[in-house]
Amino acid sequence: MSLSAELGLTLADVDVLMEHWCGIAHLQDIHFLWRPVLRDIEDDHVLELAVEAGCALIVTHNVRHYAGSEAFGITAIRPGELFRRMGVES
Repeated sequence: MSLSAELGLTLADVDVLMEHWCGIAHLQDIHFLWRPVLRDIEDDHVLELAVEAGCALIVTHNVRHYAGSEAFGITAIRPGELFRRMGVES
């Protein structure tokens, strides 16, 4: 079952959410590298960006790849958890 179906969202609903998030997003320069930190070194750039941007969450289907992000005050959660926190019910 797809995430949109699991949450009771249509593809149009997902498009609206993505348009909103892209509309409020901003480019973030990164001025430092801490690599390697995570289990999968190809995910380190995402953690670096999240730290520099002051994010509390990384939303991913691969939460296990972000073990260790808690040391930077960042929690990795799945997309469904984000929607639940936003009050989107299935």
